[in-house]
Amino acid sequence: MNEAAPSRHAVVRAEGLNKTFAEAGRTLEVLRSVNLEIASGDRVAIVGSSGSGKTTLLQLLGGLDDPTAGAVWIDGRNIHELDQVERGRLRNRALGFVYQFHHLLPEFSALENVAMPLMVRGVSAREAQREARAMLKRVGLAERVDHRPGKLSGGERQRTALARALVTRPAAVLADEPTGNLDRPTGTRVFDLLLELNAAFGTSLVVVTHDPDLAARMDRILELEDGVLKPV
Repeated sequence: MNEAAPSRHAVVRAEGLNKTFAEAGRTLEVLRSVNLEIASGDRVAIVGSSGSGKTTLLQLLGGLDDPTAGAVWIDGRNIHELDQVERGRLRNRALGFVYQFHHLLPEFSALENVAMPLMVRGVSAREAQREARAMLKRVGLAERVDHRPGKLSGGERQRTALARALVTRPAAVLADEPTGNLDRPTGTRVFDLLLELNAAFGTSLVVVTHDPDLAARMDRILELEDGVLKPV
């Protein structure tokens, strides 16, 4: 089915996405003709049963995997026309990622983890750490910047992951079950913070979630069912 095209600038656009996997001698069709447009500032929830292909779709939208058919545009560029180096640069500039598990590097401090995307971009270490420190303060971790992930609580680790995703001021943040590994009170606080930062920076937000309460706080809810993406 086709999503109605928003009038604002499309940060992420997908057309005719199909994704199939070979499994036990048969072809498993996970996504079928998915069309989606995420405009600047949009807040979109993607829901569906376990195994419905939500994470697969998010990986395609983020250029982390290639579809069997169809195409994805990020900030107006067809990612399938880019080599892996160019695609990585585009991801670093335009997208931020948040996962159920924080994926922080354990040997680095919170400050170093958050500064890393900026340093990958070529920002000086001094400037990257200045920006990272400001973002960690914004998420309430000003006193924890020198702590490694192992010394942070689950909620603190996820707030550090939010800071890392947003420190580059991306056009869109793609979040895969961002509160799924947290207890409900902590998860609610982290999601509150994610929405607050989304509003403050005007960043588009796409969240995959099993939680209907979280999904209800987004502007649009889309459901994946039998490989088809449809509005709820």
